[in-house]
Amino acid sequence: MEEARLNRLLTVPVDFDIKESFAKAWELFKAQALLHIIYMMLILSIQGIVVIYIQEYMILYSALLAPPLYSGFFLVANKISRGESVMYPDFFGGFRFWMPLVAISLLSQVLVALGLFALIIPGVYLAVGYLFSMLMGIFGGLDVWSAMEWSRKLITRNWWQFFALLMILIAMNVIGLLLAGIGLLVTFPMTFLVLYVIFEQLTQDVFSEEEVNITHEPQS
Repeated sequence: MEEARLNRLLTVPVDFDIKESFAKAWELFKAQALLHIIYMMLILSIQGIVVIYIQEYMILYSALLAPPLYSGFFLVANKISRGESVMYPDFFGGFRFWMPLVAISLLSQVLVALGLFALIIPGVYLAVGYLFSMLMGIFGGLDVWSAMEWSRKLITRNWWQFFALLMILIAMNVIGLLLAGIGLLVTFPMTFLVLYVIFEQLTQDVFSEEEVNITHEPQS
């Protein structure tokens, strides 16, 4: 995507209603509630097996499997939003973007960790700024660094609201965890659906269906 088109991301209004975003995300969840729950149960099962039986490989799961698994929620949200039918295999669509998603996840985590280790504040800034990085890679078709940078540039324009959103999402999942972990079946998918809803709202005029074909992998 040419630079001029991407630069439009620096001019679109970066404001969103958090309550409305949650309401829209809830509608996406309800549209395929059973599939969302079944898929989340699969993720929890995989994580449980890793933690119980091969805990020494947890870092490999987090680095190599978690990014494409979690991104399945984004891809299904996109299909529901466009009025398309959804099947369970659609949740595994993130593996079509495996290499860039893993690279984005690893690089962003390294930079956030370095920022936290250095002065804390830079790490917090980047943790918020990279919230859209995977979405930029999938739906913007951007390479790894561009996906991270354009996420940061867009979010920085209204960083404090995104920070508040992140705190709400973390609190929501803590509550889900406290409910014997069962609440995560809803709260964890909702985390990704809320991010998708806001991303779609802010970028739909730039990343239109005619401009970006998500059936092609982004550049690595």
